[in-house]
Amino acid sequence: MLSLHVVMELFEIYLVQRAQAQLGVVGVLLLFLVGVGIRARRSGLAVGAAVVFVVLMTQA
Repeated sequence: MLSLHVVMELFEIYLVQRAQAQLGVVGVLLLFLVGVGIRARRSGLAVGAAVVFVVLMTQA
């Protein structure tokens, strides 16, 4: 169980670094909003931020 959390955190760090390299602060903010939306159980916020993030990543 601990190794799963470690892998998830490493993947999150990778995503943040990738987003920051591609999109700068906007990408990091969108990833933050996805996490907040999931934790707050606000599916609209999480899905909306994820969709915007994916669209911006395909444009970058």
